[in-house]
Amino acid sequence: MKFKGYFYAFLAAASYGTNPIFAKPLYADGMNPDSVLLFRYLLAVMVLIPMMAWNGYLRHRKEPSMLSLSAAMAQTFQVSRHSLPQLIVMGILMAMSSLTLFVSYNYMPVGIASTLLFVYPIMTALIMMLCFGEKLSWLVLGCLLLACGGIGLLCPIENGTFDLSGDFFIGFLIVMLSGLSYAIYLVGLNKTRLRTIASMPVTLYVLIFGTLVFVFRLMVSSPLTLPQQPAMWLNLLGLGILPTIVSLVFTAKAIQNIGSTQTALLGAMEPVTAVILGFFILGETVSLRDIMGMILIFIAVTLVVCRRK
Repeated sequence: MKFKGYFYAFLAAASYGTNPIFAKPLYADGMNPDSVLLFRYLLAVMVLIPMMAWNGYLRHRKEPSMLSLSAAMAQTFQVSRHSLPQLIVMGILMAMSSLTLFVSYNYMPVGIASTLLFVYPIMTALIMMLCFGEKLSWLVLGCLLLACGGIGLLCPIENGTFDLSGDFFIGFLIVMLSGLSYAIYLVGLNKTRLRTIASMPVTLYVLIFGTLVFVFRLMVSSPLTLPQQPAMWLNLLGLGILPTIVSLVFTAKAIQNIGSTQTALLGAMEPVTAVILGFFILGETVSLRDIMGMILIFIAVTLVVCRRK
């Protein structure tokens, strides 16, 4: 059902918007982006494997005469060997998108980085249009522009223009790379055989191959850092569950139901979530411009959900 697809996309975007509230305290505690993301991905894998094993057990209980327990477990984790190259590429893309976003937090406020990341729906739509001939309706195009207008209101502007100098410009370029990596990831899920595979196995193997990216980087470039305060391990666990497992699983489910473009467009909820949580949890201020920007985004999302095919 289309409604399920929209609901999955909403949950994926909202959960991904929790990244800053977990990452910012970890940076303040002395951790670097590669270490944060390594533990984020590892903890996500450690949570996801028991979940999938439990699903296999339930499948065995449901059909005990048809499936042995070992066969049910194997089916839960099984993917075609022909899909492995695609899963490796998806894992690298997801890891690079996460890394560039988290690195950008060192160059600009997390709220600005989260809002600028919203370029990925535009990139997704353009890739689908230029590479796969997907036609964009006037309503979808208008919603893209409306949502971008909302993002523009959320981004701080001084003297009528963006400050494209120094650290901000570096952070801006890094966020653009993050958005492009995620856009290619969404299109890849939609246009490869991965679309026919259950969302949990896809998510698991994307996380495993993404973890290997951070292991490699920590071996050759960045030192491994650990949380200094025991409570910070809860932040790492939160990163592993909400913006990782929940977001990736529901993103895959959404793409299976409504495609890459609509899933990406509903990602407009991600910066809204980041701004709201930043206000209530991180103590960041919310201006009238921010509220107007969020209203425009809500209108764009509502039009997409309620539009007639």
